[in-house]
Amino acid sequence: MSRMVEMVIDSVRVSLTNQQRIVVLREVNAERYLTIWIGPYEAESITIALQEIEVSRPQTHDLLKNVLASLNARLLRIEVVALREEVYYGNLVVETNGQILQIDSRPSDALALAVRAHVPILVAREVLDAAGVTPEDDLRAQKPSSAPLAPSPRSTGEEPHPAAEGPSEERLHVFEDFLSNLNIGDMDDNPDEEEDEDPDKPKK
Repeated sequence: MSRMVEMVIDSVRVSLTNQQRIVVLREVNAERYLTIWIGPYEAESITIALQEIEVSRPQTHDLLKNVLASLNARLLRIEVVALREEVYYGNLVVETNGQILQIDSRPSDALALAVRAHVPILVAREVLDAAGVTPEDDLRAQKPSSAPLAPSPRSTGEEPHPAAEGPSEERLHVFEDFLSNLNIGDMDDNPDEEEDEDPDKPKK
């Protein structure tokens, strides 16, 4: 089994260029980040759970959590286990009747369950080594090919990682937008709001 690294959700972001959602995971006790494209529904679901917003009726991820509880199954943790052909793969690790089950899941759905069940988020070290980002003062000065870039997600239903294609000026601008709006070590109070595009406008 791959060595796993515990992560937490740092924030959920919106790309200023194409309005796609990005969830930012941060390594526990380290300044290393993993960015994963997710769909707008999954982004909203994660944000609702993070902000503990009450909803009148169970959403899909609330329903799945309730189904597991009704079947006396317990979600132990969620995992991001692989990065293959530019797509992340995840697992739900569930205990039921004394057995441990690993259930294939998109990372976005797994994360939406993890924040509801308050269980650990683990990422395979190989995935983090391949796609993780460690912020540095000179990050923007690096060559484009050495920094993770952010192409638009493919229509596979899965989450591609932001270094999926070769560099282009448009993709570089997307990544620069992401970096300029990443609050290191500080959870965004309004993660689905766009940051002001005017650099001279005071921040709220």
